[in-house]
Amino acid sequence: MKILGIESSCDETAAAVVEDGRKVLSSVVATQVMEHRQYGGVVPEIASRRHAENIVPVVRKSLSDCNLTLDDIDAIAVTYAPGLIGALLVGVNFAKGLSLASGKPLVPTHHLRSHIASNYISNQELKPPFLCLVVSGGHSHIVMVEDYTKMKILGRTRDDAAGEAFDKAARTMGMPYPGGIELDKVAENGNPLAFKLPRPVVHDAPYDFSFSGLKTAVINLIHNASQKGEELNKADICASFRYAVVDCLTTNFLKAAEDYKVNKLVIAGGVSANSLLRSTLQNECKQRGYEFYMPDKSLCGDNAAMVGSQGYYEFLSGNTADSSLNAFATMSIEL
Repeated sequence: MKILGIESSCDETAAAVVEDGRKVLSSVVATQVMEHRQYGGVVPEIASRRHAENIVPVVRKSLSDCNLTLDDIDAIAVTYAPGLIGALLVGVNFAKGLSLASGKPLVPTHHLRSHIASNYISNQELKPPFLCLVVSGGHSHIVMVEDYTKMKILGRTRDDAAGEAFDKAARTMGMPYPGGIELDKVAENGNPLAFKLPRPVVHDAPYDFSFSGLKTAVINLIHNASQKGEELNKADICASFRYAVVDCLTTNFLKAAEDYKVNKLVIAGGVSANSLLRSTLQNECKQRGYEFYMPDKSLCGDNAAMVGSQGYYEFLSGNTADSSLNAFATMSIEL
């Protein structure tokens, strides 16, 4: 079964064709990073306009790259939540029109579920159930994936997401958007123990995260030094901050795995490309005898291959929509 996946939840216009949820036949991404970089982050209005300009050529290229036509496609999967509402609406409305014109089934697909599904492409043997740490610019969740379309949230951030904290800390240090990627690179040359940063804990919810205080601590550290005319070692700040964020993520994730007696762990989302997070969990899982899976770095960011993968499983479970489908800026992964 061949699924055409369409993704437009933020600043990437993407389309892909995926066979049986695991095999990527084509994947096309039109990024807007350079345009948004001059503003230090994504400007929703600009993102929506670029999606409207890019979506037709991107979808056409995804089909031509694998020498298929719309007649060869079995269903159309589209990200409908969560994300920037204007950006989502471009993809949803285009997919609805395509479905109506072609008679192909329309499959509404949750963005975070798609991030998890990126692991099915990178790890052909991976099957639920497993415990997944979903970390991105807007989300930080610990999710029990009971089945391909049945999920339960065990923990979540109470304020900032890990990716947001990375980006804002990086911006304070003058790094270009997207700052989290640059911070990770600079941190490789720093001392993670150079600066003592807090590890916020949510006492009534042991699996929940809180990154607002940690983000504020590093920003205050930088601002206070600047006001005093002191120059701090940027690599050391990056390394110390990255170490603190990863420590918070892995501590709660591993505690949830231990408490729920789960020995198959998975990471997903944009921050799953973070080199320290990947290596730390690899080592920790190896020591504990856990299975550990992570997506290829090329699939960590927003793409449509992951939409096509999750769309396949949503379609098999009977999750289809008609022309009344709408987009939603927020929606639980549990649905």
